[in-house]
Amino acid sequence: MSRPITIALAQTGPVLTENPADGVPEACRMVDAAAAAGAQLLCFGELFLTPFFPNRLREDFDHLFLTLPSPVTDPIFERAREHGLAMVFPYGEKTASAYYNSALVVDAAGNHVGTYRKTHIPAYFPTELAGGTGSFEKFYFTPGDDLPVFDVAGARIGIQICNDRLYPEPSRVLARRGAEIIFMPICYSTYGDTDHRIGIWEVPLRSRAYENGVWVAAANRVGTEEPRVHIGRSMLVDPRGTIVREAGMQEPELLVETIDLDAVGRQRKKFPWWRDTRPDLYDEIVHPV
Repeated sequence: MSRPITIALAQTGPVLTENPADGVPEACRMVDAAAAAGAQLLCFGELFLTPFFPNRLREDFDHLFLTLPSPVTDPIFERAREHGLAMVFPYGEKTASAYYNSALVVDAAGNHVGTYRKTHIPAYFPTELAGGTGSFEKFYFTPGDDLPVFDVAGARIGIQICNDRLYPEPSRVLARRGAEIIFMPICYSTYGDTDHRIGIWEVPLRSRAYENGVWVAAANRVGTEEPRVHIGRSMLVDPRGTIVREAGMQEPELLVETIDLDAVGRQRKKFPWWRDTRPDLYDEIVHPV
């Protein structure tokens, strides 16, 4: 059997302005290109319409967040609706009570299917390395409190945003809840430790795919936002942990690939994680001593 779906990953470039509207024309072009290539579902990268502002501490950040629907981003959603293209749309979300690092899921008709809010919010100390700015996300974002699975474009998908991917437990939860693809919008830079950061980039992506028997689709940013250097390498990994497609490290790029959702069931039959897992032994993960 085969259940094909064509997905697209938008590797967008550096953002050199703090007005989210400035990135909308390029996002619309990505939508057009994905649709022209036959994509049914398109994923952008983490916070792709703004610079990665959590690399520094500041109080004037409201203009970098949106409450959707918004006239700023309406052209992107309208273009996708015209093409019949579903989307995973990451953005800084402002609600009446909090700020989130979020990803909105819309179907081919433009309907709001649901929202995932980043659950694992990091904070890294800066270093003396060039580009070693650190990350201060805990000062900006409230963590989400759910790991939803969405039905969109004929697939069951989960989402993990950047730092989320480093934790095996939530990926396992998404897989157990039926996710066939885990989309990972990311904004990954070298932090000055270039060789190491480039070398380990694929490790969690391939691990999460292999250990759960799911497709992993990671959309990363590329290019320099002084002093951050983003490595690109947006990547599609199959349920066996094999890299199927990978973008380059220099330019914006759109990856489009037709995948077989039934590969998930075949891989889990060959490597029956669910049969042999022992949750009765893992209580300390949930209730640490």
